[in-house]
Amino acid sequence: MNIGETATSLVVGAGGLGEALAFRLKVKGPTVVWSRATGVDTTIEDDIERAACALENVVLARVFVTTGFLHSAIHSPERSWRDLDRSALEQSFLVNAIAPALVAKHILPRLPRDKRAVFAVLGARVGSIGDNRSGGWHGYRASKAALAMLIKTLSIELKRTHPSAICVALHPGTVDTGMSKPFQGNVPPGKLFTPDFAAERLIEVVDALTPADSGAHIAWDGELISA
Repeated sequence: MNIGETATSLVVGAGGLGEALAFRLKVKGPTVVWSRATGVDTTIEDDIERAACALENVVLARVFVTTGFLHSAIHSPERSWRDLDRSALEQSFLVNAIAPALVAKHILPRLPRDKRAVFAVLGARVGSIGDNRSGGWHGYRASKAALAMLIKTLSIELKRTHPSAICVALHPGTVDTGMSKPFQGNVPPGKLFTPDFAAERLIEVVDALTPADSGAHIAWDGELISA
């Protein structure tokens, strides 16, 4: 079932991929962007609640939560348990799991009850417990695994009240943004995607989903990622 062209899309986050998603979605119909530049910090629940209230009369068809944290000027992904740091772990879980959960808290009830709609967050293949063969990146892996479980749990509850709605995690692949920049040397040829390509693929994946896909973690090419 296709999503109506006049329905509204919401993009949370204005990084490279969020910006590319917003650009492509604006061609399809009205698009709202939440970012710090628009006055919404998703680590602050009051900001989320205020922005959600402004959508009272908006029919949402697509929601993409694109915020994420991997590294900063003072924190890098852990190579060993010796690198574990409380503040870095707190930041990983706050941005990668808690913030999307709070967005879901205020947005899922606003999805239409009688129409198809998709709530999608950016997952990561490295968040798959079964696929973890190399270790390292403890905080990022664990927070993305937590996000996948949150999505699964949210999808079960959502189905009870919004049977046509879909709640998923999406792995965009390795996208050429500031987040991936320090680690692009290890990316196989042809697997470093432009933000525009990743946005195009994610929209195609989202628009092909059915309610049976709700709760899943799905890659940019439609592949199902194991828990």
